Amino acid sequence: MAKLQQVAVLESQDKSVQEAIRQIGMTEQTHYRWRGAYRGINRDQLKRLKAMEVENQHLRFAASVLSVDKLIQAEAARGNV
Repeated sequence: MAKLQQVAVLESQDKSVQEAIRQIGMTEQTHYRWRGAYRGINRDQLKRLKAMEVENQHLRFAASVLSVDKLIQAEAARGNV
C-alpha cells in the first residue's frame, strides 16, 4: 500500500507512471498487479487479509500433516509397514 501511495504522490507531481515506478524501485508488472489487487482496500482490510492468508497457510499445513498421518495409519492397518 505504501508503494502504491508513493506512486500516486509522484504522479500528482506531474511525473509519468513509469517514471514514478522506476523512482521507487518497483517493476511495472508488480505495480499494476498490486494496483489491481489492492485498489479500494483500506489499511484495516489489508491487515485482515494478510492475517487470513497466514491463517490459511497454517491450516493447509495442518491438513497436509493430518493427511500424511492418515495414509501412514492406513498402510499400518493393512500390515504393509
